[in-house]
Amino acid sequence: MQVPEDGEDLAGQSWYHGPLSRQKAEALLQQDGDFLVRASGSRGGHPVISCRWRGSALHFEVLRVTLRPRPGRPTALFQLEDERFPSLPALVCSYVTGQRPLSQATGAVASRPVMRQGPIRRSFSEDSLSESLAQTEPLRARKRSDSQPVGLEHVGHPTEDHPGPGASTVPASALPRTGSDPVLLKTPALLGSIADNLRASDGQLHAKAPTKPPRTPSLMLPDASGRSPTYCELVPRVPRVHGTPPGHSCPEPEAPWWEANEEEEEEEQRCFARPQGEVSFCPPDNPSCLLGPQNRPLEPKALRILRGLFLEHHPGSTALHLLLVDCQETGLLGVTKAQRGAMGVASGLELLTLPHGHRLRLELLERLETLALAGALAVLGCAGPLEERAAALKGLVELALALRPGAAGDLPGLAAVMGALLMPQVSRLERTWRQLRRSHTEAALAFEQELKPLMRTLDEGTGPCDPGEVALPHVAPVVRLLEGEEVPGPLDESCERLLRTLDRARQTARDAPRFREATARRLRGFQPNPELKEALTTGFLRRLLWGSRGAGAPWVTRFDKFQHVLSVLSQRLEPDL
Repeated sequence: MQVPEDGEDLAGQSWYHGPLSRQKAEALLQQDGDFLVRASGSRGGHPVISCRWRGSALHFEVLRVTLRPRPGRPTALFQLEDERFPSLPALVCSYVTGQRPLSQATGAVASRPVMRQGPIRRSFSEDSLSESLAQTEPLRARKRSDSQPVGLEHVGHPTEDHPGPGASTVPASALPRTGSDPVLLKTPALLGSIADNLRASDGQLHAKAPTKPPRTPSLMLPDASGRSPTYCELVPRVPRVHGTPPGHSCPEPEAPWWEANEEEEEEEQRCFARPQGEVSFCPPDNPSCLLGPQNRPLEPKALRILRGLFLEHHPGSTALHLLLVDCQETGLLGVTKAQRGAMGVASGLELLTLPHGHRLRLELLERLETLALAGALAVLGCAGPLEERAAALKGLVELALALRPGAAGDLPGLAAVMGALLMPQVSRLERTWRQLRRSHTEAALAFEQELKPLMRTLDEGTGPCDPGEVALPHVAPVVRLLEGEEVPGPLDESCERLLRTLDRARQTARDAPRFREATARRLRGFQPNPELKEALTTGFLRRLLWGSRGAGAPWVTRFDKFQHVLSVLSQRLEPDL
C-alpha cells in the first residue's frame, strides 16, 4: 500500500468507502482480515475501521486530534490506541503492512482491503436519511436578526463558480462546518447530515457582528420514538422561526458544553438573591438507549453491548467521554441560568465548598464509588482465560493514563479508575497481576511507577492542580472532609493534610472559570457517542449494577451488597489456598 503525500485526500484510496452505515459495512466483510474505512454517521463523520475477525465484524473508531496550524507540521494526527500518524492513509498502511493488531484487546488484524465500487458518496444512505427526516423538520425561512444567524434558508444549497438557474448564491463561508475543516455540501443539507453547529463566532453569517452569541444549543438527543435504533443520532437543533404549535412544549435549552464563557447579565441588572435550595446536576431519567424501562441487575445483554462499546473506542476517546460526563455531573459545564440563580454561584466547583452544597457532595461521592465498582466488575466479570482478565486490567491502566494531568486531565475520573484497580477484590488477584506484568509490561510499570504515586500525591493535596494541565480537579478529599470523614494519619500529619485540603478547595473554587475554559478547549470539536456517553452517567450505572428496583435503595445498603458480590466473584476466579 502506497501512502499519498496529501494525507487528507481519501478519494484515491480504494479501501475508503465514505459515508457508510454499520450494517452495510458488515455485509461487505466476508472473511477474516477483510477491512474497510468508512465515515460513521452516528459519530459525526469520524473515520471508523471496520474489520472481520474470528467470524465477527468489529468496528474501531479512529481519533482525530486537531493541531494548531504551523508551517511544516500536519494539521491533525490520527490514532487508534497509542501511536499517532500524520494522516489516515499512513495509519492504515502501518497497521496493514506490519500486520499489527488494531487493538490489543481483540487482536484483530486488517490484511485484505475491501475495494470500493464506484465513486465516494457525498451523503449517507437513503435509509439513514429517511430515519433522520422522520425525527426532524426542514429548515424554514426566517427574518434577519442581530442576535441570530441570517440566511438559514440557503444553508446547504450548492455553490458553484458559475451558478445555474435556481442555484443559491450563498458564499462558501456560510455553509455548515463538519469537524474542524469547512466542507462544501454538493447536495441539499438535511438535518440528519449536518454534523456541527452554527457558531456565533462565524461573523460572515451575520449582516453585522452579533452582540451576543446564540442561546440555542447546537446538538440535542432526538426525541424518544417507538423504534430501537442502533445508534442514538446527534441531530443539530436549528432555531425555528415560527412559534411552537399549540399543545407542544419547547424544552429549555441547555448551555452548550463546549463554550467556556456563559452569557452574563448586565451589571445594572444584577442583584443578590439568597440561594433557594440545593441543586443537582445529574441528568434526568430519560428513556435509555441501552436498558429497557425495567431491568434486572447486570443484564447479560447490556453487559455485552457495553463491552463492545468500550472495545470499539480507544482509551483517549473514552477518556474524553468520561471528562464530558464528569463535567456535567460536577456542574462545571452545562449549568443553566436557573441553576446558577438557585445555588448563588456560577459552577459546582464553588457550590461543593458551601453549606448548601450537601446534595452535590453526596452525588459526587456516589459517582466516584459507582464508577469504581463498575471498573472492578469489568475485571472480575471476566470468567474466561487468564489473559482476558489481564487485558481488562491493561485497559483500565490505559484509561487511567489517558485521564491523567497533561492528557484529558479528568482527575475525578482518574480517581474512580484507580479506585477500581486498588480495590481489595481486584488487587488480591495475584495470578492476574502476574500475567499483566508478563504480557503487558509497559502497562504494569506505568501503574506501579507513575499512576500509584500520582494518586497518592493527589489524595494528600500536593498533586498537580494547574488549570492548564488539569481540566477537572480532584475534589474527593475536600468532599469527604466536608461530609465529616476524618483525615487519616497521625495528628500532626493529619492537621497539615487538612489545611492543604482546605487551601486546595479555596483555590479550586477561585479558579473555576479557568477550569471551565481548559475543559472547553479539550472538548472543542469532540463529538461524543450517545450510547457511550449514557453508559458513563451515574444514573445508568446505578440501574445497571442494582437493577431498576434496587437503584432506589439507600446508597450504603447498595454499596455493601455489591461489595459482597465482588468478593464472591474474586474468590471464584482465584480461590484462597
